[in-house]
Amino acid sequence: MVDGRSAHGGTTDDGIEGGATNDGTGSGVRNREEIDSDTLAALEAAIDRYESVQARIDDLGEDEVERGAEAYRRARKLLENNDERAVGTGREAFAAYVQFEAQFDALVDGLADDLTERAAFEAAYEAIDKRRLYDEDFEAAKAALDPAARYVTLLDDREAAESDLHEARKAAVDRLDELSDEVDRHEHLLELASVDLDAPVDRIRDPIETYNRAVEAAFADYLSTASAREVFALLERSRLYPLVDFDRPPADLREFVETNPAGESAIPRLLEYAEYSRSKLAHHVDDPDALKRQVATQRTYLQRLDAAPLSISWPPAPADELRFRVRERRPLVVRLAGGPIDVDVNPVAALRDVADLARDPEYDRLQTAATARTELTGRERERIEAGQVTADLEALRAERGALQDALETADAVG
Repeated sequence: MVDGRSAHGGTTDDGIEGGATNDGTGSGVRNREEIDSDTLAALEAAIDRYESVQARIDDLGEDEVERGAEAYRRARKLLENNDERAVGTGREAFAAYVQFEAQFDALVDGLADDLTERAAFEAAYEAIDKRRLYDEDFEAAKAALDPAARYVTLLDDREAAESDLHEARKAAVDRLDELSDEVDRHEHLLELASVDLDAPVDRIRDPIETYNRAVEAAFADYLSTASAREVFALLERSRLYPLVDFDRPPADLREFVETNPAGESAIPRLLEYAEYSRSKLAHHVDDPDALKRQVATQRTYLQRLDAAPLSISWPPAPADELRFRVRERRPLVVRLAGGPIDVDVNPVAALRDVADLARDPEYDRLQTAATARTELTGRERERIEAGQVTADLEALRAERGALQDALETADAVG
């Protein structure tokens, strides 16, 4: 474990990652207004921007802004579609002008009398209400129409504000998840700090280490003497016990071991065979090519087989979980010990001693102490004693509360 970082991750020598730092006074408590969170600032800015745009829309009225934007877009489209067709003195130009002028007149005539920017549309119509149009008339009409562009700008601004608010809300939710993890981690550190670190944990460590050595020796002996077919049968049976996490043999290798006579050999012998030349191997097995193809290509898997999935980790689990882990291992260890093994300590008896630990009235206290001694680094103990963990926890909770409040506001406005 690296100094300054617990088994739960995230703490550095300078404080908490992404959280608050101690202010040097020992308390480290910071007000909500003092919380330095880019995520919170971004969310509050996105809320302010959205509310500002929406307020401007509300001042005009949602319906007017929608109608005004639609009218502006239609007017601009008419101007852009006719700024070449309706210019000039030819018959086609005149026909285009008549149609264009009638369409623009109908658009302006259909506007509500109380439309705030109606005058802009009327001014644009006056610019093109002539018997003959020139390019500059269209430019003048477009310029006259500019004040009405505010409708489209408002809707575009709101759409952009909605997008920013969505992204800021998403980042805030992610940050809340991080903060919850950090709060849990700091609370856990403080819980560990109250533990009796001088408790005699060897009382539970010794039986566990004895069992682990026994099962490791038994499994190694079993691998060296049992046939590969027997070993694979044991591994297949482990599928019934989810907490015993053996890697299952690859399908092709399993089929080879189950159907080929070479599967009656022990795994170390198969690995040795895989090193032979095909001519030498032909004296030992019926199908040298099949053995080479299956065993040689899966050498890494076979070499890594060990008793680790059957061992008991340190520090051990709480009593209820330890009992369950022992119960899951017992059938496999019994089957392992029932094979041709020669070990100093019977793994079944050693596992029984581990099971007895979970019934010891002192187990919970010793297990908690073992966990604390494993998880707490020296640097973390110093930070706890200095009050820094408590200060950081308060700052994390404050940031979390501020983010939760801001998210509620974002949900209400967005």
